[in-house]
Amino acid sequence: MEIEAAGEPVRVVCPGCGGAEVRTVEQARGGKGALRDDLHGRLAPGPDKTGDGCMHFAEGMVLTGIGIALVFMGLQQDKPLYTIGGALLALVCFFGTFVVVRDDRREKDAAEAGNPRAERLWRPAYHCSDCSSVFCPGGTPWQGVLTPEQFKKLVWTEAGYADQLPAGDKAKDAELPADVRVPPTPA
Repeated sequence: MEIEAAGEPVRVVCPGCGGAEVRTVEQARGGKGALRDDLHGRLAPGPDKTGDGCMHFAEGMVLTGIGIALVFMGLQQDKPLYTIGGALLALVCFFGTFVVVRDDRREKDAAEAGNPRAERLWRPAYHCSDCSSVFCPGGTPWQGVLTPEQFKKLVWTEAGYADQLPAGDKAKDAELPADVRVPPTPA
Protein backbone atom coordinates (compact mmCIF):
# COMPACT_ATOMS: atom_id res chain seq x y z
CA MET A 1 0.00 0.00 0.00
CA GLU A 2 1.24 3.45 -0.83
CA ILE A 3 0.36 6.67 0.95
CA GLU A 4 1.11 10.25 0.00
CA ALA A 5 3.78 12.00 2.04
CA ALA A 6 5.06 15.41 0.98
CA GLY A 7 3.76 14.88 -2.55
CA GLU A 8 5.41 11.54 -3.28
CA PRO A 9 4.14 8.00 -2.58
CA VAL A 10 5.60 6.15 0.39
CA ARG A 11 5.37 2.39 0.74
CA VAL A 12 3.88 1.16 4.03
CA VAL A 13 5.59 -1.96 5.32
CA CYS A 14 4.55 -4.01 8.34
CA PRO A 15 7.08 -3.57 11.16
CA GLY A 16 6.15 -7.03 12.49
CA CYS A 17 6.91 -9.21 9.46
CA GLY A 18 8.15 -6.80 6.78
CA GLY A 19 5.17 -7.67 4.57
CA ALA A 20 3.69 -5.20 2.14
CA GLU A 21 0.14 -6.61 2.18
CA VAL A 22 -1.17 -3.87 4.44
CA ARG A 23 -4.40 -1.88 4.37
CA THR A 24 -5.95 0.66 6.67
CA VAL A 25 -8.10 -1.00 9.34
CA GLU A 26 -11.14 0.59 7.71
CA GLN A 27 -10.29 -1.10 4.40
CA ALA A 28 -9.37 -4.37 6.14
CA ARG A 29 -12.77 -4.57 7.89
CA GLY A 30 -14.55 -4.78 4.53
CA GLY A 31 -11.83 -6.12 2.24
CA LYS A 32 -10.61 -9.49 1.07
CA GLY A 33 -10.59 -12.08 3.85
CA ALA A 34 -12.51 -9.85 6.28
CA LEU A 35 -15.44 -12.25 6.60
CA ARG A 36 -13.23 -15.32 6.95
CA ASP A 37 -11.04 -13.71 9.62
CA ASP A 38 -13.94 -11.79 11.27
CA LEU A 39 -12.04 -8.54 10.85
CA HIS A 40 -15.24 -6.53 10.91
CA GLY A 41 -15.74 -7.41 14.59
CA ARG A 42 -12.09 -7.79 15.59
CA LEU A 43 -11.16 -4.31 14.30
CA ALA A 44 -14.35 -2.50 15.38
CA PRO A 45 -13.72 1.09 16.48
CA GLY A 46 -16.51 0.96 19.04
CA PRO A 47 -19.74 -0.69 20.12
CA ASP A 48 -22.60 -0.73 17.66
CA LYS A 49 -25.40 0.94 19.61
CA THR A 50 -28.43 1.37 17.38
CA GLY A 51 -31.83 1.74 19.04
CA ASP A 52 -31.59 -1.10 21.55
CA GLY A 53 -33.43 1.03 24.11
CA CYS A 54 -36.59 1.33 22.00
CA MET A 55 -36.72 -2.40 21.39
CA HIS A 56 -36.12 -3.19 25.05
CA PHE A 57 -38.84 -0.73 26.07
CA ALA A 58 -41.34 -2.38 23.70
CA GLU A 59 -40.43 -5.87 24.95
CA GLY A 60 -40.74 -4.78 28.58
CA MET A 61 -44.13 -3.18 28.04
CA VAL A 62 -45.43 -6.31 26.29
CA LEU A 63 -44.33 -8.44 29.24
CA THR A 64 -45.87 -5.91 31.65
CA GLY A 65 -49.13 -6.18 29.68
CA ILE A 66 -49.05 -9.96 29.99
CA GLY A 67 -48.64 -9.59 33.76
CA ILE A 68 -51.61 -7.21 33.92
CA ALA A 69 -53.68 -9.63 31.82
CA LEU A 70 -52.86 -12.41 34.30
CA VAL A 71 -54.03 -10.17 37.16
CA PHE A 72 -57.40 -9.57 35.46
CA MET A 73 -57.77 -13.25 34.60
CA GLY A 74 -57.00 -14.19 38.22
CA LEU A 75 -59.58 -11.70 39.51
CA GLN A 76 -62.27 -12.87 37.07
CA GLN A 77 -61.70 -16.58 37.69
CA ASP A 78 -61.00 -16.18 41.41
CA LYS A 79 -57.48 -17.61 41.10
CA PRO A 80 -55.22 -15.85 43.60
CA LEU A 81 -52.06 -17.46 42.19
CA TYR A 82 -52.68 -15.78 38.81
CA THR A 83 -53.49 -12.49 40.52
CA ILE A 84 -50.36 -12.46 42.71
CA GLY A 85 -48.07 -13.92 40.04
CA GLY A 86 -49.37 -11.53 37.39
CA ALA A 87 -48.95 -8.52 39.69
CA LEU A 88 -45.36 -9.53 40.53
CA LEU A 89 -44.59 -10.15 36.85
CA ALA A 90 -46.04 -6.76 35.86
CA LEU A 91 -44.11 -4.88 38.57
CA VAL A 92 -40.79 -6.61 37.89
CA CYS A 93 -41.12 -6.14 34.12
CA PHE A 94 -42.25 -2.51 34.42
CA PHE A 95 -39.42 -1.36 36.68
CA GLY A 96 -36.88 -3.71 35.09
CA THR A 97 -37.65 -2.19 31.70
CA PHE A 98 -36.72 1.28 32.90
CA VAL A 99 -33.46 0.00 34.40
CA VAL A 100 -32.51 -1.73 31.14
CA VAL A 101 -33.46 1.27 28.99
CA ARG A 102 -31.48 3.62 31.28
CA ASP A 103 -28.41 1.36 31.00
CA ASP A 104 -28.80 1.22 27.21
CA ARG A 105 -28.88 5.01 27.11
CA ARG A 106 -25.78 5.29 29.31
CA GLU A 107 -23.87 2.86 27.08
CA LYS A 108 -24.93 4.75 23.95
CA ASP A 109 -23.89 8.07 25.53
CA ALA A 110 -20.50 6.62 26.50
CA ALA A 111 -19.99 5.33 22.95
CA GLU A 112 -20.85 8.72 21.45
CA ALA A 113 -18.60 10.57 23.92
CA GLY A 114 -15.66 8.21 23.27
CA ASN A 115 -15.99 8.19 19.49
CA PRO A 116 -13.51 11.08 18.86
CA ARG A 117 -10.89 9.43 21.10
CA ALA A 118 -11.39 6.10 19.34
CA GLU A 119 -11.16 7.66 15.89
CA ARG A 120 -7.84 9.31 16.85
CA LEU A 121 -6.31 5.84 17.35
CA TRP A 122 -8.33 3.87 14.80
CA ARG A 123 -8.09 6.01 11.63
CA PRO A 124 -4.29 6.01 11.18
CA ALA A 125 -3.92 2.28 11.95
CA TYR A 126 -3.01 -0.35 9.36
CA HIS A 127 -3.66 -4.10 9.29
CA CYS A 128 -1.13 -6.56 7.85
CA SER A 129 -2.88 -9.57 6.32
CA ASP A 130 0.38 -11.57 6.24
CA CYS A 131 0.91 -11.69 10.02
CA SER A 132 -2.52 -10.36 11.12
CA SER A 133 -1.06 -7.48 13.09
CA VAL A 134 -2.11 -3.87 13.52
CA PHE A 135 0.28 -0.92 13.63
CA CYS A 136 0.58 2.80 12.91
CA PRO A 137 3.21 3.82 10.35
CA GLY A 138 5.73 6.09 12.03
CA GLY A 139 4.44 5.17 15.49
CA THR A 140 1.90 7.99 15.65
CA PRO A 141 -0.48 8.24 17.55
CA TRP A 142 0.55 4.95 19.19
CA GLN A 143 3.59 2.74 18.92
CA GLY A 144 3.98 -0.99 18.65
CA VAL A 145 2.63 -3.99 16.77
CA LEU A 146 -0.59 -5.47 18.14
CA THR A 147 -2.91 -8.36 17.42
CA PRO A 148 -6.40 -7.32 16.27
CA GLU A 149 -7.71 -8.17 19.75
CA GLN A 150 -5.06 -6.06 21.49
CA PHE A 151 -5.77 -3.21 19.06
CA LYS A 152 -9.51 -3.40 19.76
CA LYS A 153 -8.88 -3.38 23.51
CA LEU A 154 -6.50 -0.40 23.16
CA VAL A 155 -9.01 1.63 21.14
CA TRP A 156 -12.00 0.75 23.31
CA THR A 157 -10.06 1.37 26.55
CA GLU A 158 -8.74 4.75 25.43
CA ALA A 159 -12.24 5.72 24.25
CA GLY A 160 -13.74 4.84 27.63
CA TYR A 161 -16.02 1.97 26.68
CA ALA A 162 -13.92 -1.14 27.30
CA ASP A 163 -16.57 -2.22 29.81
CA GLN A 164 -18.91 -2.74 26.83
CA LEU A 165 -16.77 -5.47 25.27
CA PRO A 166 -19.18 -8.41 24.96
CA ALA A 167 -18.68 -11.57 26.98
CA GLY A 168 -16.63 -14.06 24.99
CA ASP A 169 -14.86 -11.37 22.95
CA LYS A 170 -11.15 -12.24 22.88
CA ALA A 171 -10.31 -8.52 23.15
CA LYS A 172 -11.75 -8.51 26.68
CA ASP A 173 -8.98 -10.85 27.87
CA ALA A 174 -6.22 -9.45 25.65
CA GLU A 175 -3.16 -8.08 27.44
CA LEU A 176 -1.61 -4.93 26.01
CA PRO A 177 2.19 -4.97 25.74
CA ALA A 178 3.91 -2.69 28.25
CA ASP A 179 5.77 -0.85 25.47
CA VAL A 180 2.56 0.34 23.76
CA ARG A 181 2.11 3.97 24.72
CA VAL A 182 -0.61 6.37 23.72
CA PRO A 183 0.14 10.07 24.13
CA PRO A 184 -2.50 12.10 25.95
CA THR A 185 -5.31 13.60 23.91
CA PRO A 186 -4.52 17.19 22.92
CA ALA A 187 -6.73 19.75 24.66
